[in-house]
Amino acid sequence: MFKNSYYSRKLHSLLGVIPVGFFLIEHLLTNYSAVKGGHAGFLKSVNWLHELPLVLLLEIVGIWLPLAYHAIYGLYVAYTAKNNVSNYGYFRNQMFMLQRVTGVITFIFVVWHFSQTRLQVALGLPQDQVGLRMHEIATVPFYGVLYCIGILAAVFHFSNGMWSFLVSWGITVGPRAQRVSTYIWLGVFILMSIMFIMSFAAFSGSEFGQLPQVAKG
Repeated sequence: MFKNSYYSRKLHSLLGVIPVGFFLIEHLLTNYSAVKGGHAGFLKSVNWLHELPLVLLLEIVGIWLPLAYHAIYGLYVAYTAKNNVSNYGYFRNQMFMLQRVTGVITFIFVVWHFSQTRLQVALGLPQDQVGLRMHEIATVPFYGVLYCIGILAAVFHFSNGMWSFLVSWGITVGPRAQRVSTYIWLGVFILMSIMFIMSFAAFSGSEFGQLPQVAKG
């Protein structure tokens, strides 16, 4: 299926940054609006996204097809790749192992999260009730644990993947550049993780247990 591994890996790497990474950051900003703007602010962000022209086509071509390739090829790599002890030390080989593990966890988490939210909207859940749906999920402790695991796995997979992307595309070629890149993406991992978990915690608030009041003009 992946006969030309060089181009397959390059495409997998590129799709993990441009559409998939962009989608993760957009998802972060949309969810973080629940912290900054409450239920009304969150719905405003959601509505803005769904009012984009050709939104379904954009989702399919710009998100789901690239995500599907990245996930399927990533699973292939996870089960076939081996650590490279000759070129990288213990720490980087451990990061490579965690990249594969978090890739599998992220794939399962995204499918599960999609089935609980976006798919429900496609099946008839009113768009203005997405906040209520997230409140239902966030107030179940078991779901809360699973979501935190999924969030941390997804953010680590993105951050560590960005480190690898910069190396494989010849942007950070020397030891010093790679060391600085490690610190930068560690910071990104911490920041994004905090923002995502704050967003998820916001959904558990009582405000999200009911639709926001619409101001009368």
